[in-house]
Amino acid sequence: MANQSILRITRELSEIQRASDLSLAVACRDIDVRHVRALIVGPPDTPYEFGFFEFTAKFTREYPTKPPAVNAITTNSGRTRFNPNIYAGGKVCLSILGTWRGERSEEWSSAQGLESILLSIQSLMSSNPYENEPGFEESKTDYDKKNQAAYVAKIRHETLRISVAERLEDYLGISRGTGVTVYDAEEDFQANAADAPFEPFKDLCKRRFLWYYESYMRSVEIEAKKHKDGARFEKMPFEGTGNNMEGEFNYTSLKKRLETIYEKLHEEAHSWAAEGLISVQKETSIASNLQRQFEQIVESYRRNDAVTIDLELVDKNPFVWQLVLFGRMMTNLDGGVFRIKIYLSPKFPDVLPRVKFETPLFHHRVSPDGILCYNPSRKDDMRTHIAAIIEAIEEESPAYDPRTLVNYEASKLFWGTPEDKKIYNRRLRRSVQDSAE
Repeated sequence: MANQSILRITRELSEIQRASDLSLAVACRDIDVRHVRALIVGPPDTPYEFGFFEFTAKFTREYPTKPPAVNAITTNSGRTRFNPNIYAGGKVCLSILGTWRGERSEEWSSAQGLESILLSIQSLMSSNPYENEPGFEESKTDYDKKNQAAYVAKIRHETLRISVAERLEDYLGISRGTGVTVYDAEEDFQANAADAPFEPFKDLCKRRFLWYYESYMRSVEIEAKKHKDGARFEKMPFEGTGNNMEGEFNYTSLKKRLETIYEKLHEEAHSWAAEGLISVQKETSIASNLQRQFEQIVESYRRNDAVTIDLELVDKNPFVWQLVLFGRMMTNLDGGVFRIKIYLSPKFPDVLPRVKFETPLFHHRVSPDGILCYNPSRKDDMRTHIAAIIEAIEEESPAYDPRTLVNYEASKLFWGTPEDKKIYNRRLRRSVQDSAE
């Protein structure tokens, strides 16, 4: 029974990790598969948008007959209740978990699993989370409507402050609110590897922060016009002592903190060049591995007539690649010449590359600052990274997925009216033409 339980958990973790869902991530220590960490990226068009919400799931030997015990970690040290059903103390109220009363059809069954639990939690993160409070259906008064708007407003602020800014500041060793780096987080991690905290989503959150930076800043700009610095959060009728969301708005501070994080992440990526050269001098296995992968990829594309690229190592450093992509004929990229810088960490593939377009390109997958949103099929194979980079900008009829859209203006036009789409194509073509000059 115990072995069957472990096999079931292992299989579920593997399936979630292999899936293409950009909203969910799971991890566990190799020695303890029953204690799982999970990350839910807040759904677009909600006050939780692109926030990083972490949970623990503890499985007993009776799994899957009984559900795991699930607790929220992203709670501001037990001070913030992010949802009527996600308490400040970490409790997650769901009928599927047996922590909330529900219809028999909503109760746990062994046919369900961790993914269905995470999707159920994600469904709580709606555009109007106030509706999760029992009795919401009877809320008809203007007072109730005012509460709903006030609740959404403070969740949006605290999502940015706690789940995004504070999380990234901790990862980067930035003293909260000052922008001063108080220690080198990566060096500290290496020096104390045996005692290091389990932070499986550190690199994922860093990469996603770069993707969603424009979205965060746009939200700050919009909300700052509605809420003055220092204005207190309104208390909801269902919030009680020790299980509420208290605080005040301060978008001026949040903006500065997000800007600092963005700068630090770029500094971190650029620092990999010097670290990489040291790794080369020490003849480490990762330096040799990346050199070999580079040579194999160059040879592979030399024989590929369908795609034309130039690939070089900057200063013969296998940790900094310069990719030049030539737009294919009969596509919107036809005639374009795009220079793309790829920074690799000595901790690759645990830390994934940072990819930046040095050539400006008006594209829904390329941020105004040149950050490319792409997702490789294999994290440890640079060949799949190169292929994913090319596919991300060449795909002409992608499925709509707001989690991959990192240029608000371009995205709005691409998925707008037929006239909007024409404007998008004209602006894309103009940037392509400019790239060749």
